[in-house]
Amino acid sequence: MQIYMVGGAVRDRLLGRPVNDRDWVVVGATPDDLAARGFLPVGRDFPVFLHPETREEYALARTERKSGRGYRGFVVDTAPDVTLEQDLSRRDLTINAMAVRGDDPANWELVDPYGGARDLQARLLRHVTDAFREDPVRILRVARFAARFTDFSVAPETMALMREMVEAGEAADLVPERVWQEIARGLMEPAPSRMFEVLRGCGALAVLLPELDRLWGVPQRAEYHPEVDTGVHVMMVMDMAARLQAPLAVRFACLVHDLGKGTTPADVLPRHIGHEQRSAKLLAKVCDRLRVPVECRETADVVAREHGNIHRSAELGAAALVRLLERCDALRKPARFADVLLACECDARGRLGFEEKPYPQRERLLGALQAARAVDTATVAARAHERGASGPQVGEWIRRARGDAVEAWMAQSRVAET
Repeated sequence: MQIYMVGGAVRDRLLGRPVNDRDWVVVGATPDDLAARGFLPVGRDFPVFLHPETREEYALARTERKSGRGYRGFVVDTAPDVTLEQDLSRRDLTINAMAVRGDDPANWELVDPYGGARDLQARLLRHVTDAFREDPVRILRVARFAARFTDFSVAPETMALMREMVEAGEAADLVPERVWQEIARGLMEPAPSRMFEVLRGCGALAVLLPELDRLWGVPQRAEYHPEVDTGVHVMMVMDMAARLQAPLAVRFACLVHDLGKGTTPADVLPRHIGHEQRSAKLLAKVCDRLRVPVECRETADVVAREHGNIHRSAELGAAALVRLLERCDALRKPARFADVLLACECDARGRLGFEEKPYPQRERLLGALQAARAVDTATVAARAHERGASGPQVGEWIRRARGDAVEAWMAQSRVAET
């Protein structure tokens, strides 16, 4: 029995990056051998075990043979005679197909049959063998790695292979949960725009997110969007979200906030009247298709519908601000509203030449929300009942009280600014 550390842990240590998770491959063993040593079996599709002390994953060396379409159509062989080189050959990229004996870097014995160290130095994302084409999830993984390793490029032959896979219909066979899983992980990388650029370059974006893919080439008014191209703008917004270290719900909202611009009639361009509501309808379909989590879906919906109004909120009086807060459900969900405002700031600053421009709307609306939430609604409701109000009339009393509170806060803010 021989045990090797493999994959991302080896890659990241060679790059000088932190190693958070370690994976191990066991050669020359059977499931019974590992069970006898106290390892706990956890794998459903192939033998994976947890170490009895470290709880790290140990997998038997295996080969995989394609038996159908999609990423689940495989026959797995974990016989004791499967070699380390055979196991590494089934991996996606050469930089992930390296192994070492032991866990002491000073005494490493690097096993690198496919040139992973060379590609690390060349900053290349290159597939290991033609077996790459057997698993369409690898298209998404390559794109995600491009978003993580911002100075790496996809090898031309790998990009060509991914195009062939897309043309063969493999991307269309991906299950929604796995697509969302990879997109969500890519959104949280340092340069998420690179993920979508790679997917667009190989044609997968048009299959997986056609609503997003159609944004490239759609013009916007240059006085508001010096970058003009809507697709370029959305990618700039994505990278601004990464720069501001936004959470996943914000980054997803940034990704889909302008989908409606892809359906603007040609005779109206470069204006996009009513694109907010069209965006909300399109993103609802995307969320249904990819089974996007509720938190991400709801945040994205508010951003899509209201980002224009939030951008223009400096023009609004107290009563209109309260109505905006109500439409955003900010009074009940202030934390989500803070995320909505962060997404809007990313939208405003994700434009050519606007990257360092302040976004005072965010602090102003947070201040208005604080003033509105400070209203004692129980006292207001009791006073309304004393005056004979009931039902919706009580709600109107509360709305007016909140408007008065916001008006007072605005007046105080104006005094503080002078």
